[in-house]
Amino acid sequence: MKELFKYGIDHLTIEKTIAMANGNLQGTICEEAMQNIERSSAFVDEIVAANAVVYGINTGFGPLCDTLISPEETTHLQHNLLKSHSVGVGNLIAPEISKIMLILKLHALCQGYSGIRSATVERILWMIENELIPCVPEQGSVGASGDLAPLAHLFLPLIGFGEVFQNEKLVDASEALKQLGLQPLTLGPKEGLALINGTQFIAAHAVKAVHRMYNVLEAADIIGALSLEGLMGSSKPFDKRLHEIRPFPGNQLVARRLSILLDNSEIHTAHIDCNRVQDPYSLRCMPQVHGASRTSWLHLKDLTEIEINSVTDNPIILGSFDTISGGNFHGEPLAIPLDYVTVAASELGSISERRCYLIIEGRYGLPKLLIENAGLNSGFMIPQYTAAALASENKSLCFPASADSIPTSLGQEDHVSMGSISGRKLNQIIGNVENILAIELLYAAQAIDFRRPLKTSPVLETAHALVRAKVDFAKEDRIFSKDIQSLQKIIVDGSFVKCVNDFANENGMFDLL
Repeated sequence: MKELFKYGIDHLTIEKTIAMANGNLQGTICEEAMQNIERSSAFVDEIVAANAVVYGINTGFGPLCDTLISPEETTHLQHNLLKSHSVGVGNLIAPEISKIMLILKLHALCQGYSGIRSATVERILWMIENELIPCVPEQGSVGASGDLAPLAHLFLPLIGFGEVFQNEKLVDASEALKQLGLQPLTLGPKEGLALINGTQFIAAHAVKAVHRMYNVLEAADIIGALSLEGLMGSSKPFDKRLHEIRPFPGNQLVARRLSILLDNSEIHTAHIDCNRVQDPYSLRCMPQVHGASRTSWLHLKDLTEIEINSVTDNPIILGSFDTISGGNFHGEPLAIPLDYVTVAASELGSISERRCYLIIEGRYGLPKLLIENAGLNSGFMIPQYTAAALASENKSLCFPASADSIPTSLGQEDHVSMGSISGRKLNQIIGNVENILAIELLYAAQAIDFRRPLKTSPVLETAHALVRAKVDFAKEDRIFSKDIQSLQKIIVDGSFVKCVNDFANENGMFDLL
């Protein structure tokens, strides 16, 4: 029987979120979750019937929180909320991110603290299962009072507005519902506010970044090891004893991985007694740099998994006439670590670009610009320019968005996180690093070929063989952008890392990690 994830009940992880977004794991609203949802909705009905004043149920929003709304106008109030807050601009986010937002919001709503109705959560689940994915502009959230604009766009289709991706095409939401024989929903009290108050835009970008960066971290170690072999660098800086006297777990993990990746290398054995005393930092300090980036990644992963299992809307419905207006919608808990990991990701690209430069310098027995007939051929001169441009662009993106705040809502929301910008920037930087690593991989494979007939380690030979299945050794100038694109693809889709890790695991190499 296929595994089911129970929204609102089970613990959500990064891996499960990605699996549901990719259709490899199915989610369900179980009876326990439905009881929690209906109990919370009943509490809202009691509040409305008693005319008790509760923010967002029978009041205006933000600076209009003192404006009372009659029971007859509560539905109109919720629909107006979605429409008026749909003010996003810029490019549309990827459908996968939009789907992750739906998954995260549904999980939060199913915990039973939001006053949402069963019909609404069932429609959201139906949208996920049937790949009717709302179109959401990427700009417009300040990351406090929730990701209001993105979430408003996300849920416009519930009431028949906005646009959706249907079969990879942009379709008017009302037309899509009509074709599928569905009517737009009529929202009840509190529902509009429950839908748009929350951090799911920030969290969805964090989920995607955590997933992508793990792959990048794994790839950086492998590609760095290939570069070190191409440059005939030393493995001594990865000695376990060195890292026992400065025992950062991330550093130790990377040092151990590098030692394993380099084990049984003919190239290494061939220069074991050479007179080189020390390698440049970009080779020697991979455990310290890659390790620090791993540490920051783990921190973000832990905090993201807390967030995606949390309730982040406002007010929270705890019981009959028991509500709390608080600040769980504030994005700061993720905004700061997202900014921190932005620097960590940028550093992976920065040190990779330096290894690229080393390889084309013409040192350590390699030809200048990695080509025999340099002069007539520019060889691998210019890909390093691209790596440098991307590394520099990343540095310009490292200013922490969370350090900024502009008051909104006529001063009611006087401190905001800008975490939505943090999440977008991190994914942009990771994309740049994927391209930088592709350039380094292109260089490292070329350098390894100049060491023939010597071979590197069996596991790195597997990596090299995969590269050569995609990109040939360069004897003369050609359009290298095509090579970069081919290698970027196998990095991004995870096949490069999987190829190497599968070989290592099958041969028991990573058993001690």
